[in-house]
Amino acid sequence: MELQPIAPASIRLFYEPQGTLRLTVADDRSYPVVKLYQAWPLSMPGRYLSFQDAKGDEITLIESAAELTAEAREVAEEELKRRYFTARVEAVVDIRTEFGVSYWRVRTDKGERDFVVQSLSESCIWLGEHHILIVDVDGNRFEIADRMALDTASRERLDCVL
Repeated sequence: MELQPIAPASIRLFYEPQGTLRLTVADDRSYPVVKLYQAWPLSMPGRYLSFQDAKGDEITLIESAAELTAEAREVAEEELKRRYFTARVEAVVDIRTEFGVSYWRVRTDKGERDFVVQSLSESCIWLGEHHILIVDVDGNRFEIADRMALDTASRERLDCVL
């Protein structure tokens, strides 16, 4: 299906209910559940934004958040911060696995966090020999910049699941 062009200035973004991103295009149509992704590259924040419906079908792609109205841009920036939130793991306190699902407790630069990972083979991304990005079931990102810099107990816990 070919995308219908949408003028970025006609996009209204808001949360309703709280925590659920919605998109309305002028007085034309509305999407009750919207996911916002930065299509590429992550090194250029606010560029090439993909708006997708609840099924993952693309609604529209805009080149820059700057094309949105001030109100929509503010919501888009907040949503991108939420989606691409990354905490740096400083220690692995505990990891347990049950039926292919792993339950993590880590200490990060943002405090202690508990999270769940469905499939480590799909959710653990090696960015380098010792650099790991873990994405939990909610899409939160946890970065281990250098697994060799972790304490011995943390490395041993990681080795049991990776």
